[in-house]
Amino acid sequence: MEELARDALWLALLLAAPPLLAGLAVAVAVSLFQAATQILEPTLSFVPKLLVVAFVLALLGAWMGGQLADFARMLLTDFPALLE
Repeated sequence: MEELARDALWLALLLAAPPLLAGLAVAVAVSLFQAATQILEPTLSFVPKLLVVAFVLALLGAWMGGQLADFARMLLTDFPALLE
């Protein structure tokens, strides 16, 4: 049971990391740009992050869904062994 929980947490980290890291990288770049130019427009920080995260999800969505489906398939096929 501990292995299942560890695998689930690892999968959650693996699936959440690409969009979060892409958003973090864009947030740092936009913050540096805003600090250098002193343009403090709120939409300037939100829109690029939204676009990059959407792009990463569109790019890696099939892979992420496949990983999630593989985990669900493994969980459902090994379900009788988990009950013991």
